[in-house]
Amino acid sequence: MTRPQALTPASRASFWRSLQTLNLTRIVIALVLVAYMTIGLRGSTDNLPPLYAETCIAYLLVALLFAGVTTYRRQRFLVQLSTQIAFDIAAISLLYFGAGGPRSGMGVLYLFPLAAAAVLAPLLLAMFSAALATLVVLADSVYRILAGEQESYLLQAGLYGAAFMVLALVVNRLAARLIGQEELAARHGADLKSQQAINRIVIADVDDGILVIDRDGRVFTSNPAARRMIGLESVGLENVGLDGQMVLSDVPALAPLALAFANWLRAPGDVETAFVSVKPYDDDGAAWRGRRDAPAHLKLRFARVEIDNVAEEGAGDALERCVIFMHDVSAIENQAQQLKLASMGRLTASIAHEVRNPLSAIGHATALLAEDLPGKAEQRLLKIVGDNVTRVNRMVEDILQLSRKVQPNAQPVQLDVFLAELKTEFEETHALGADVVWIGAAGTGSANEVRFDALHLREVVVNLLTNSTRYASKTPGSIRLFALPNGAGHMELHVQDDGPAITMEVRSHLFEPFYTTSRKGTGLGLYLARELCLNNGAMLDYEYRFDDDADGVRRASGRFVITFAAPGAPAHPVPVTESLP
Repeated sequence: MTRPQALTPASRASFWRSLQTLNLTRIVIALVLVAYMTIGLRGSTDNLPPLYAETCIAYLLVALLFAGVTTYRRQRFLVQLSTQIAFDIAAISLLYFGAGGPRSGMGVLYLFPLAAAAVLAPLLLAMFSAALATLVVLADSVYRILAGEQESYLLQAGLYGAAFMVLALVVNRLAARLIGQEELAARHGADLKSQQAINRIVIADVDDGILVIDRDGRVFTSNPAARRMIGLESVGLENVGLDGQMVLSDVPALAPLALAFANWLRAPGDVETAFVSVKPYDDDGAAWRGRRDAPAHLKLRFARVEIDNVAEEGAGDALERCVIFMHDVSAIENQAQQLKLASMGRLTASIAHEVRNPLSAIGHATALLAEDLPGKAEQRLLKIVGDNVTRVNRMVEDILQLSRKVQPNAQPVQLDVFLAELKTEFEETHALGADVVWIGAAGTGSANEVRFDALHLREVVVNLLTNSTRYASKTPGSIRLFALPNGAGHMELHVQDDGPAITMEVRSHLFEPFYTTSRKGTGLGLYLARELCLNNGAMLDYEYRFDDDADGVRRASGRFVITFAAPGAPAHPVPVTESLP
């Protein structure tokens, strides 16, 4: 068996604790012997074996001494153990001799020190202790035969000796195996702790965010990058969600993340990656101010943590964990957009003369031909030409407007009055029914006042409403326009329709210039709308939120949200580097 000095610190500490337990057991045995002596003294001292009282008292005192030495001087383990075992054998031998040898039953006390030696000492020392106890028992039996006692106890002494030797051998081998297993477990535990420390360092240092959640979206752990991406670190909430109390679907700002995860759970093989935009969230006045004006645009990748050999039936789903890897692609998109804008800037200089003049000539010629060619076929072809001239001319106007970057004239705007006037004008222009566009209450007085250039705000809202008319059902209330304050005191204007929500793939490119899903669009409307919002210190984004339907079921829905500057704050332009989704 391995000596304690060759073991790990944890195993050596376990040996010292076992030796201390041996000392406590020795004290208990000594107290029992002293109690027996006290009961015997009530009758007569003749009832006690010779030297019984002296041996018991000495045994108790030395047991206390051994306990004190083991507690305060943990050195030379084998020396202390050997001394204690030798003293136990000597004290028990005196009691054994004085009590009458085998017939006294004191031989059972030898099992206590011999078992301790078998557990804590090497095999050689354990067998030596057993042999020593055997020799004492045999010597006592031989002495009693030579002294003329009629009854022979050699067979009983031999059985004692055989039991001692078997006990020492078997217990020592079992203890050696158990200690080996304990040592192996301790080494594996140390390796596991080291690996966990390395993993924590690696995970904490990577730029990608990592969220560990279950199938219900409960967050169990996250690394600093993930907490930074979703805004937890900005207000000291580093440990939020570590105990499974935070659910993604319960946080409105994390609704896109919850939707992407739910889509992946339904079809893990079809959804490899997803792109979402996470807006800074305000809860009970404690804003995630770290990215107040810059929602994080994240690329998500999902993985399932497989757990094998789950013992409890039905516990597989409860124990299943999933990992969401998050990569912030805002910087990459910002760089790509800057390249687009640089190329577009070089193109803008020549557009006015190289494109608009030919477009004007084509449009004028088309109008003249329409007067001279009354045939239906010719009229249809000329209409196609005119429509495409109008489309290209609109694209040119958008590009020129984008290049001008007109400074806003931010003035207080009463949202309730502004929205009411805009609703009437928009319904007349687009021939909509009076109840198709629904406007929610925006408050009264200063509660609905925002600072925004009125012309710019009109252009942005008209653009959003025009997009809604393409997908809404045109039924009463199918287009909803309402304003409400968020948790940080910023007023928000929501534009929502009853059409299908924008997919995650389209959402990832929604505000890029020249990106469109409509054959009639130029791909610049939403980009210009966001730029106008940024010039007025506001933010335009497309958000996924959970709403309760008529049956009380929470369903996800998408809408455009304009977040205005805080009341009293100057409407200064937001830097372009913070304006990307």
